[in-house]
Amino acid sequence: MTFRFLLARCFAAFGAVALAGCAPTNMAGVAQTTHIEQVANRPIPWEITPPDPYRQAILRGTRSATGEPGLNYWTQETQYALTARVFPVTGLLDGSGSITYTNRSPDTLSRLYLEIAQNFHAPGARRAEAAEVTGGMAIRRVAAQGQELPPGPVPEGPNFQIGGTNMMLTLPQPIASGETATIDIEWHFNIPQAGAGGRMGRGGDNLLFLAYWYPVMAVYDDVAGWHTEDFTGVSEFYHGFADYDLTVEIPEGWIVSSTGALQNPEEALAPAILDRLEAAWESDSTVQVIGPDDFAEAGTAVTEDGLLRWRFAADNVRDLAFAATKESIWEAGRTSVGDRDGDGEEDFTRINTFYREAAPLWANVTAYQQHAIRYHSRNTGFAYPWSHMTAVEGAEIMGGGMEYPMMTLMGDYAARGDSALYNVTAHELAHMWIPMIVGANERRFSWMDEGFATFHENDARMDYHPGLDHHFPDQQIYVSVARQGREGAIMQPSGYHATSVAFTVASYMKPAAMLAALRAVLGDEVFYQATRAFIAEWAYKHPYPWDLFNTFERVSGRDLDWFWRSWYYETWTLDQAIESVRAEGNETTITVRDKGLAPMPVFLAIELASGEVLGRRIPVTAWLNGATTASFTLATESPVARVVIDPENLLPDVDGSNNSWPFEEAGE
Repeated sequence: MTFRFLLARCFAAFGAVALAGCAPTNMAGVAQTTHIEQVANRPIPWEITPPDPYRQAILRGTRSATGEPGLNYWTQETQYALTARVFPVTGLLDGSGSITYTNRSPDTLSRLYLEIAQNFHAPGARRAEAAEVTGGMAIRRVAAQGQELPPGPVPEGPNFQIGGTNMMLTLPQPIASGETATIDIEWHFNIPQAGAGGRMGRGGDNLLFLAYWYPVMAVYDDVAGWHTEDFTGVSEFYHGFADYDLTVEIPEGWIVSSTGALQNPEEALAPAILDRLEAAWESDSTVQVIGPDDFAEAGTAVTEDGLLRWRFAADNVRDLAFAATKESIWEAGRTSVGDRDGDGEEDFTRINTFYREAAPLWANVTAYQQHAIRYHSRNTGFAYPWSHMTAVEGAEIMGGGMEYPMMTLMGDYAARGDSALYNVTAHELAHMWIPMIVGANERRFSWMDEGFATFHENDARMDYHPGLDHHFPDQQIYVSVARQGREGAIMQPSGYHATSVAFTVASYMKPAAMLAALRAVLGDEVFYQATRAFIAEWAYKHPYPWDLFNTFERVSGRDLDWFWRSWYYETWTLDQAIESVRAEGNETTITVRDKGLAPMPVFLAIELASGEVLGRRIPVTAWLNGATTASFTLATESPVARVVIDPENLLPDVDGSNNSWPFEEAGE
């Protein structure tokens, strides 16, 4: 989800920053340090020790110490058959479903847990932010293994109990490893205007976006077992992968789009609209499927009872959302995803865009989606795997953007402009890789998906709007907050940051800046090799932070505990400074002082009077024993005229005023 725009208003000055400084010709040159000064009170980054449940998973062989899934890795298997009956006038959703749950774990399960996110809107719910009170989700019926379950608590026997956003089922019979149970549930709820923290709801009288609308199986994983932390509105979701069969019942005239492929287009769409749609999905440019001239007549099929039944199917996705609109422009096209299946042929996915006339900037969103999906497929090394990507404008529901498998809901961006609308599109579509393919735990580690999505968004922006360093603004927002002492550690559990600023920076800007910094440390080739290995190896699985850390260390062949400790576990900051530059004959001694607590290599550009620019690097090892200064001597025929630390702003230094020599005189 995109919360960044809320904080970015406070840092508007960083909205467009040109590439700064000179580009050294030989930054890979390693300076031979001749003197290192050590002090006793500087902390030395110590090794990372994962928590015991994670270490136990390695011993059981479900995970590995090198970052790959272990030989014994497993995930639970779930199939949903869901029906949503939507009443747009009253704003009611009536649902029913059958869940087939297969226990692939080695454990016997006597209880099952489901999440009911709509109970975020129940009276008395624990919330981290204000929300509309709708009554939450009313559970009408629950049956498991063919037996009706009464609401609990009861003294003994099978039952179901609801607490917060969790529902616990005590089963008639435990499910042994390899066994399957079927759960039947019926429910209903009033659709909030801006529900689940502005992630679903109603837009005027012509738009519905339904997410978190059904009871979903809680994740049972190999590290922690059941995950039952309440949804409180800020930190997001941790869902398992499942197959879905969905039927949406809704009056004629409402166009439905959803996670998954539409199974009955001939029964749902008017013939002329279907013809346009099929033509659009073969086009590399934007084609209008439904326009304002079509609003007067239904673009849908006509039935005897006035209801349409839209059917969708999706395999191996971690959630399902759908939208219904009756006055949205529908534009469509296709975009390349590269060679998805390894047959040497180019593959494509379909692009859909739904927006209302009050959001004219959205006329570009189909092109934005085409670029973002095409770029992310190439940049991640993992071709977009699904049949379509659909963007829905929902200005009354949300201001930023939110991601779901194959779907995104975004604001109109009228006040923020075209560039911001491209940015949020690239961000939300980056989430299709993490967490929609790589199923990270957003509720606990929001930085894993938001940090990568922000980083990949910035990469896409570099391609779509070249000439600016689109990573730099996030780095500088983090630096500004760090200077004020207002940040929280990245590894702080997402729902437990002291302030919204600390949460946002630790989830979005800082982890994105640290990925950019790690790329500078490792080099582009190794960094992207590690990123792509992580995505490929953990596709449709559930990685923890230490899987990511171990993957980067395996691929790079380097011990990076100093990096994870300094930047992810602590709130240490970087402050490298030119201490002195002294020339004797044709030799110049350059001394750098490390004034911060976070060690990093030093990237130096040394400009000679002749105009030649030399690059030198002081390795991070110079600081890892407690040193605070490092010196090296350079022999040149031409005198040294200027020395600059990190001229390309690759690292988040909190004080750039001491990064260059000659020193500026006070008052200049």
